[in-house]
Formats: sequence, C-alpha cells, structure tokens
Amino acid sequence: MTATSDPIPSRRSLLRALGAGGAGLALAGCGVPPARVSPADRTRPDLSRGERRVDFANWPLYIDTDEDTSRRPTLDAFTRRTGISVRYREEINDNDEFFGKISPSLINHQETGRDLIVVSDWMAARFVRLGWVQEMDRDRQPQVERQLDPLLRTPAFDEGRRFTVPWQSGITGIAYDRRRLGREIRSTNDLWADDLRGKVTLLSGLDEAFALLMQGDGVDVTRWRADDFHRMCDRVERLVRDRHIRRFTGNDYIKDLSTGDVLACQAYSGDVIQLQADNPNIAFVVPEEGGELWAESLMIPNQARHKANAEALIDHYYQPEVAAELAAWVNYVCPVPAARDVLASSGDEETAALAEDPLIFPDDAMRSRLAIARDITGDERTEFARRWNALAGL
Repeated sequence: MTATSDPIPSRRSLLRALGAGGAGLALAGCGVPPARVSPADRTRPDLSRGERRVDFANWPLYIDTDEDTSRRPTLDAFTRRTGISVRYREEINDNDEFFGKISPSLINHQETGRDLIVVSDWMAARFVRLGWVQEMDRDRQPQVERQLDPLLRTPAFDEGRRFTVPWQSGITGIAYDRRRLGREIRSTNDLWADDLRGKVTLLSGLDEAFALLMQGDGVDVTRWRADDFHRMCDRVERLVRDRHIRRFTGNDYIKDLSTGDVLACQAYSGDVIQLQADNPNIAFVVPEEGGELWAESLMIPNQARHKANAEALIDHYYQPEVAAELAAWVNYVCPVPAARDVLASSGDEETAALAEDPLIFPDDAMRSRLAIARDITGDERTEFARRWNALAGL
C-alpha cells in the first residue's frame, strides 16, 4: 500500500533557517549557557516496567495507515507483540514551531509529556548540542545495531548515532522534465546552461538548499567551511542578478515542474515518486558531484517517563519486515536496506517494484555520490541565514 499524500513535502516547505521559532531559535543559536543540560540532569526514574505505554509525537501522514479502519498496522503489531500501548500524536507541523513548544520544559529540566519525537536532522543537531535528548541503550536495540544503513550511521552532529535514529530518509537532488528539456541533466552545473535561463528554481530554505549547491562547487559537505558557503552564495547572487534563477520555492516547485513553467529544479526524492505517477518524463538525478542524504530522526527527550519502551518501539521499526511495510507506504529512502529483500519477495507485483526503485533503495552508483552535510552551527546560523535569506527574498 502506498500513501495517497506525500508526508514530507508538506512539512519541508515550511522549514526556514530563521523560521517561526523566535525566542527558542535565538536561545539555541546564541548558545545561552543555561539552556545546556548536563548528562546528570537528563534522566528520571524509568517507569517503563510498571507503565506499559509510550507517548510518540510525529509529523502528519508519516506512518502506515489501514485505509479501511484508520488503524496503524505497524504500531498495532508492536502493541500485540510487547503489550506496550502507543499514544500516537501527529502534532509536529514545523521543526521550529515544535522546538518552541517543548523548549521551556527542556530548559527547566521538566518532562515534555513525550517519550519519542521525530525532527529533521538539522534540528536534531540543536537538541543534541543543547543536551536535550538522552543517549539510547543499544543493548535494547539489536535491530538498530544490525540493520541501520551504514550511510546514515555517522552524521557530524551525532557520531555513531548515540542520540538519534533515522525514522525515514531522503535525498536532495535535481528533478527535471526530460521531454520538455530535450536533454539529460547529470551535473549541478548543468542547471546553469543557457537553455535553462529563467526555467530553474532553488529551494528557499537555507538548510534545504545549501549542501547540494556546495557539492556542485566540488565541496566535501561533511566538513565544509565558511568560505565555501560564501563562494556558493556569490555564484547564486550572480545567477539571481542575471535572472537565470526563476525563483526560490518550498514544495510548490512540484506545480511549476508539472506545468512546464520550470524545466529543472532542486527537489526531494520522495516528491519525484509522486510526480512520476502522473508524468513519467519527470526524472530525478543525484548529480555527478554528489547529492545530500538527509533524515528525520527519532529522539528520546530528557526526562521521558518511558525510555525503555521508546527504545523498544524504535527497535521494532528496524525489523526488516516492519521497515518494509512502512517504506511501502511513505515512499522515502528506507534506512533499513534489508527491507528491500522483503519487498522483492512479497509476491505482489506493485510492492515488489518498490524494491527496485532507487529513490527508496538507492543503488550502488547513487549511494557512492550521497553525503550527509555537516549542519550549520548556532554560531554560524545568524550570519549565514541573513545572507541566504537576502538572496532568496525571505
């Protein structure tokens, strides 16, 4: 079963480097000393054994749903197997908004009422730096240890994924209309060809746009520097001045690409799966210079009441059979490569085809070009966001 509505585009279009998080962002960006929580103040007595429940906050439309009963099969299977009930809330609509919602509790060393949350990795980096999430006990998570995709194991903000575990992943690359353009795109630099003048869009969010553009300049985005960022902005500034770039967008590039107003654009892999269903001429490419691999990750916030139960739920989703069921519904890059064999042997032609889709299970050639970008630190954010937002007209 596949999703009738794509989960991530509706969210990622809202992300901005200096979004609605106001006071919370200023606090994180400036590194105010009281905001940092020491390891000794992150935990409380775990009630998991006596209270067989877990409170899970996630984004809308980001889990498999039985369309006939409105139940969530993979969550129901967890409860049947473990006896742990799940209070599942689709309450996260924007990273910055959610940051502001729970930050007062975390600053004051209080529980948030949530045992498990999912945020984008660039926001997860803030939580990790501030000491607002707990280190997980991998002895309780053998499937995570065994099944997590090696490409996702060592982001710069959380080496070894001690505090975070990917829920789903995706790729920022280039989407284009083969038929209307009349040629292939293989490189980020192909976007700047004369025949695309006024027919190209870039993503408006700093965190969403910068890595792919730096990769186009040959930068290793796992350890980029300030001069790499400014050199990239210099190029974008020239392209804006020359009116080569049509505009900066959220996920509304989908409409522009569908109508032909735009022929090529920065795009998310999951969007293209949806677009291809209506227009097989839409292609997605990870450029020769590389594309950005990102994730939205599970974390256990400080003072969570049911830490062990949350760890068990995370491990449940790393069983290949469960990961396959979720991947078939959400259509983003699956963080469990072994789920591919489960889908391939499903016996259902449509489901088995998902196992061969490189936008769900990237092939070796694509994987070799993917990298997780170093996140923008709090010290860097104000300066970089000011420059990028001026370019993007934000």
